[in-house]
Amino acid sequence: MARWQPDARERLQQAALELFAEQGFAATTVPAITERAGLTTRTFFRHFADKREVLFADEAELPAYAEQLVAQAPAGTSPLAIILEGLRGLAETRFEGRRDTIRQWRAIVATDAGLRERELQKRAAMAAAVRDGFRARGLDPTRAALLAETSTTLMYVSVTVWLETDDDRKLYDIIETALATLRATLDA
Repeated sequence: MARWQPDARERLQQAALELFAEQGFAATTVPAITERAGLTTRTFFRHFADKREVLFADEAELPAYAEQLVAQAPAGTSPLAIILEGLRGLAETRFEGRRDTIRQWRAIVATDAGLRERELQKRAAMAAAVRDGFRARGLDPTRAALLAETSTTLMYVSVTVWLETDDDRKLYDIIETALATLRATLDA
């Protein structure tokens, strides 16, 4: 087995996604993943704590990024401008060009209660980070919480629409459309 190859993490992730799709998350073992990737179990555990982390490890730094983005935006920048800039960056760097992989990821997560719970925890961590970032800017707790929960919901709803369509719209365009819909709904 190949040991010290620079693409080990990506190979493990690809092998895991394939196996999760073929035989289900619960039935897939770490040894099966490493065999498919042509790597050792020891290499797997160098990159991931367990097989769930294959699905969630790349998201670990996002809450800190979100909190920092909000807190470090230039003084006088409106909360909406901060949110939209953050969502644009997230859409462009984490989603665009990966629609099929994200669809596959979502389908796997949907099959397992523990993975769905982990996804909800990830969502809550993002909202908390945005809230904390706005609090660090001096916003009152209620306003910071509303902005955080709304921006997180806006992202999740937009991603769902983006994944359910096969047109060539960019995720950020869908985010802007969803925001316009939210505004119109609140004004109705």
